[in-house]
Amino acid sequence: MELLEPRRAFSGFAVPDLEAARRFYGDTLGLPVSERDGLLALHIGGGEDVLVYPKPDHVPATYTILNFPVDDIGQVVDALASRGVEFLRYEGFGQDENGIARNPHGPAIAWFADPAGNVLSVIEIPD
Repeated sequence: MELLEPRRAFSGFAVPDLEAARRFYGDTLGLPVSERDGLLALHIGGGEDVLVYPKPDHVPATYTILNFPVDDIGQVVDALASRGVEFLRYEGFGQDENGIARNPHGPAIAWFADPAGNVLSVIEIPD
């Protein structure tokens, strides 16, 4: 018997306002979400959900907490921008006018934040 069961592991992160998170992840990003026992689940595929929990004294992480692989980053960035998502700019990443960093040695990526300030990304990794 294994002490831990890796197939059952899941990730989670905090937000100060669960309702704002539900609206952002469900309505703005269009992800399937559900609420249960005061927690929010993001149904992102792959077998396990991402848990979002309330933390009134939340401080956003200084790193990307969740990456969304996409086939066409330009199309997704345009669609998210039309829904009010603002893309973050980082010095030294050579981002284009839409906020997309195109690295010749890696995938194209664009960062944005949720209402709690948690940093997320869309990253071009075609199927």
